[in-house]
Amino acid sequence: MGVSATLPPFQGFLDANRDAVWRFLLASVGREEADDCFQETFIAALRAYPRLRADSNLRAWVLTIAHNKALDAHRARARRAVPVSEPDAGAEGPGHPPARDDVLWTAVNGLPARQRSAVVLRFVADLPHRDIAAAIGCSEEAARRSLHEGLAKLRKVVPA
Repeated sequence: MGVSATLPPFQGFLDANRDAVWRFLLASVGREEADDCFQETFIAALRAYPRLRADSNLRAWVLTIAHNKALDAHRARARRAVPVSEPDAGAEGPGHPPARDDVLWTAVNGLPARQRSAVVLRFVADLPHRDIAAAIGCSEEAARRSLHEGLAKLRKVVPA
């Protein structure tokens, strides 16, 4: 009996985890890049699935892959040229503050990678600290610390 005999069929695995991965990627990289990262995540998962141990935490494993794809997307974005145009006269300014969610997600995207991932995995994917640690490749204590530090930075930037 092979190890993969106790794993669910890949389609069942995909169906069970697609929503959590999509929410994580949407929050991590935005709508423009979430589709590509989602596809890359599940292609990588499909390739590695036959070698996966039967006792693996499948949700944390696939979110680890998604985390790595999100990091790749952030690195790629940093290398691209950013087009610059004249500021729009009707753009948000001192008289028109951005919406609260825009302020929050801008602040989340400004966090260091590990803190950003810890915050998103906790509040978007609703993962416990143990699974956050597995997904970002650190100890549970380090995951708690990253989450705590990320939240502390967000509290300073985003008004209550």
